Amino acid sequence: MLRPLAESDFDAYSEVRRRNGEWLTAWEPARPAGTADPALDRTAFRQRCVARERERASGHAYSFGVFVDSAFAGEVNLNNVMRGAMQGGTIGYWIDEARAGNGYIAEGVVVITKFAFDDLQLHRVEVCIIPRNANSLRVMDKVGFRHEGRALAFLEINGVWEDHDRFACTSDEWAARRDELSRLWL
Repeated sequence: MLRPLAESDFDAYSEVRRRNGEWLTAWEPARPAGTADPALDRTAFRQRCVARERERASGHAYSFGVFVDSAFAGEVNLNNVMRGAMQGGTIGYWIDEARAGNGYIAEGVVVITKFAFDDLQLHRVEVCIIPRNANSLRVMDKVGFRHEGRALAFLEINGVWEDHDRFACTSDEWAARRDELSRLWL
């Protein structure tokens, strides 16, 4: 199940993030100095939930917790939603290492892709992955997004400007594959 995180999810979120610290930090931006970690600080988590709700209300981003058998397991997000001539957004995701390899994130990516095209009427979504992140690349293999190439020094991850392989799906590609992807993943 995908749903926005709420303040009541703090304990589960904290437990998963603490246990997976090393597994996740290699792929994430460094936290700005002096900011509280939402996995360690209930107030910071509450503020994160409020910020995510504002992003949803403004139509700029949509964050969803991934729940497996009612237990929090990770997140799938549609970020940087642009309207106007762009009509696109960027999908990001992470999963509890103990749940990895079961297709939960691939399913979540298909769900959020369906949401982006069928509900938000976007034209394009993309996923950007550090080339050595084999687990995330497998998600793209499973869902079959088109590889567009490599962006050099694309994002600062954990203090280093990292190259990213860029994958995308357009509304036309989604329309052609909607039934297939829905049958496989939904």
